[in-house]
Amino acid sequence: MNLSMKLYQTLIAVILVFFSCSTPSPTDQLHQLMDDYHQEALQLYPLSATYQGDKRYNDYLPNSLSDEFMAQEKLFYSSTLEKINSIDDGNLSETDLLSKKVLAWECDINLKRLGFPTHHLPINQMWTLQLTIGQLAGGSSAQPFTSVEDYENWLKRVDDYLTWLNTAEQRMKEGIEKEIVLPKSLIKKVVPQLASIALTDLEDHLFYGPIRELSESFSEEDKVRLTAAYTSMIEDKVKPAYLQIHDFMKGEYMEAGRMSSGFDAYPFGEDYYDYAIQLYTTTTMSADEIHQLGLNEVARLRSEMEKVKQQVGFRGDLNAFFDHVRTLPQLVPFDDPQQVIDNFNAIHDKMKANVDRLFSLQPKTAFEVRRTEAFREKSASAEYSPGSLDGTRPGIFYVPIPDVTKYNIFSDEDLFLHEAIPGHHFQIALQQENTALPDFRKTLWYSSYGEGWALYCESLGKELGLYNDPYQYFGMLSAEMHRAIRLVVDTGLHTKGWTREDAIAYSLANEAEPEAAIISEIERYMANPGQALSYKIGQLKILELRENASETLADIFSISTFHEKVLETGCIPLALLEEKVDGWVYSQL
Repeated sequence: MNLSMKLYQTLIAVILVFFSCSTPSPTDQLHQLMDDYHQEALQLYPLSATYQGDKRYNDYLPNSLSDEFMAQEKLFYSSTLEKINSIDDGNLSETDLLSKKVLAWECDINLKRLGFPTHHLPINQMWTLQLTIGQLAGGSSAQPFTSVEDYENWLKRVDDYLTWLNTAEQRMKEGIEKEIVLPKSLIKKVVPQLASIALTDLEDHLFYGPIRELSESFSEEDKVRLTAAYTSMIEDKVKPAYLQIHDFMKGEYMEAGRMSSGFDAYPFGEDYYDYAIQLYTTTTMSADEIHQLGLNEVARLRSEMEKVKQQVGFRGDLNAFFDHVRTLPQLVPFDDPQQVIDNFNAIHDKMKANVDRLFSLQPKTAFEVRRTEAFREKSASAEYSPGSLDGTRPGIFYVPIPDVTKYNIFSDEDLFLHEAIPGHHFQIALQQENTALPDFRKTLWYSSYGEGWALYCESLGKELGLYNDPYQYFGMLSAEMHRAIRLVVDTGLHTKGWTREDAIAYSLANEAEPEAAIISEIERYMANPGQALSYKIGQLKILELRENASETLADIFSISTFHEKVLETGCIPLALLEEKVDGWVYSQL
């Protein structure tokens, strides 16, 4: 070989080495993309950062109802999806491949969301921003109030929020013109929520809460200055803004409110509901399939309830037994709201030993039970609020107790398993604590997985030493019935022309919940189509996976290992969960 040929080959080798070093591997590309996505998402959605304990963006709130923001969202998801699709799967690890699939799903579902004009429905009684801000404003939620800077950050964020509130009114006025408005029954629930902020005196005002808790470490000058600033913020900005939107919703918007109940009243309603099914169940099931599944589950659970009715010796029919459970004095024993909280803590103590047997994987994040804040208690459901990523804020189980003399305990054991331990607290805290997950996945939420897991946990009561009282077991059946009813009434409301009253009547005929609670639930489904479907769809999938694993592995099946496999990778769409668990099962054979 002559010298020139050797030089040529050497040059080619150097070039190949250069390009192999300068071109990131698919793994490196994916990791960089996931990091970039996470950081951009925190900036785009700063409330998410706040709830995660990231304080960098606590001083602002983008106007999510503006055309500019929605265009920014579309660009963010479309460009990310394009980058995902350019990364080769070939050399990715199993963990990275799962993360890639999850990120692609996230981008796709958000792009679908942006195709619907739901910005004309920015406020409802259950889910929307004014309620989130109310939780933060009191000073005891995710927005910190420990330093002078924290107090100043909130003042700036409130200014941005009031811009959003003004835009919300404009978007609702546009909605009136386009006949995209809330049902009157939901507007009636929003109006008093707004009034409580618009009309409350300063000293008792929700937004004055942080001033009542000013740190002794602050200088007198800062205390005086912040007190004056918060007084001005409430009296000159917050109350006038809330009074304006209160008057609008009570007057012009109420007059335009629709009498229909479901999203099928909108021209885009059918397509939106198909999207909502995909979003909340992560499946491709049809509304008709889900409706029939619900009817079947309601029939099965009624049969189980009949057995409990016979066990306690009740002689009337099942619907009469529902009334009996609603009003039985021994199930309404409290006269002090603290007794409700104490009862949940006692349930926790009772089951601790068995939790250790069923769950080898448990979170480190602290947990506590609290009463729901007064301003939203009348229309709130019991709920779990996650702890911060750094573990400094505990996971919190919020319990609404609007009237303790009517608080019925028959489903409290079941409720604790769902909202607290081992339900939402275990699942969410473990996900947030998992250092193997990319950051964007630590706070992801798929309702079919998260709510499906929590509903599955309700079925673990006897294994955890609970449900010894037949009324508590009936509470579990009632809670599962509640979720089965949701499959029927949610699809009924949004695809079959059911009215609010039809849905209430169906629920009253098939469960023991008080009428006021049922009305609140039905109006919840009206406000957010599809979310109510996620519980039962997810639960049934996890039960199916457990049954298949138990039958296939027989003597080597471990319930604690099964739970570990379901929980260890956090929230993922159900098809990906099934793929993962099936892979684990067959690897054991």
